[in-house]
Amino acid sequence: MPDRAAQTVERLLPTEEAGELLALVRDIAAREIAPAAAEEEAAGRFPREVFTLLSESGLLGLVYDAEYGGGGQPYEVYLQVLEELAAARLTVGLGVSVHTLSCHVLANFGTAEQRTAHLPAMLGGGLLGAYCLSEPASGSDAASLRTRAVRDGDDWVITGTKAWITHGGIADFLTVMARTGGEGARGITAFLVPGDAVGVGAAPPERKMGLKGSPTAQLHFDGVRVPDARRIGEEGQGFAIALSALDSGRLGIAACAVGVAQAALDEAVAYARERRQFGRPIADFQGLRFLLADMATRIAAGRALYLEAARMRDAGRPFARQAAMAKLFCTDAAMQVTTDAVQVLGGYGYTADFPVERYMREAKVLQIVEGTNQIQRMVIARHLAGPESR
Repeated sequence: MPDRAAQTVERLLPTEEAGELLALVRDIAAREIAPAAAEEEAAGRFPREVFTLLSESGLLGLVYDAEYGGGGQPYEVYLQVLEELAAARLTVGLGVSVHTLSCHVLANFGTAEQRTAHLPAMLGGGLLGAYCLSEPASGSDAASLRTRAVRDGDDWVITGTKAWITHGGIADFLTVMARTGGEGARGITAFLVPGDAVGVGAAPPERKMGLKGSPTAQLHFDGVRVPDARRIGEEGQGFAIALSALDSGRLGIAACAVGVAQAALDEAVAYARERRQFGRPIADFQGLRFLLADMATRIAAGRALYLEAARMRDAGRPFARQAAMAKLFCTDAAMQVTTDAVQVLGGYGYTADFPVERYMREAKVLQIVEGTNQIQRMVIARHLAGPESR
């Protein structure tokens, strides 16, 4: 496979510091992530050493307060970091997004004592998090989750199974939503559970179409005892907390999708310039030039959409609708762009000698995680027309 450097995306960043941060990320991506991405994805290898490096470089807690070891960066900057990481390898970009999501609950809803006790290690201590909401029988209908936490003195005892957990089996801490009350959304509470707590077990990782380097597994909680000091927020507040985290997490998925799409476009453009047919580069043919133009336009539109949502969030304004729109558009765009990139490369695009087939397989999952794109359309429609009639 030809060794091609990715094109540098021109970005309007809010500060000089943000520009230096993006330069650091690009350097790490080029030196430590991209060179081994294809081989390690094919082997299903998770690059834990890369996440250690990112933690040491201050890149696992960018949006959180410097007081607790975070980077104090706006979401506008953080998401562009995610995009660069995902362009180099989605396993890394998505992993940082999931880790950030896993920290969100404690950082935004924990007490000062809880944040002081746990956040510094989570943000810069080399730890890796997992977000545990979905279950085998409750994915899109997350409010029907069955994992239960029962009060026992000063402890809670958690029993149940979580499904589709990114970093399942390797995470150092788990943000867990469990039922502490009656049926429905108001009976759910959030907990911070150590990954090595007695009674936590992981099933073998799922065998997936793509994103094979990122472990996705069921987690089993067999009478896991957690002190009440690790309950985050009030009893019954867990579902509202979960939705708040997902609004932010969807922006992370949107940025990752744009990163994958950008990588696919870069590969397609480079190939079209080099590949010659009928005595000239195939980039000279209008049909292909128009295809590349459409790909670039979808990427630019997706980037603008996720950045608008991020700026709304940074300004303290409601952004749930914009986050759903960004997740929907960016992931659909990534699926289309990566499919078109395979078409540009023709038969070579269908082989593992070039990365576009991997990008296409990886793009598919982004239309599913953090709420399927059908769920995003429901969220957007509710903001426009109100709740559905019952």
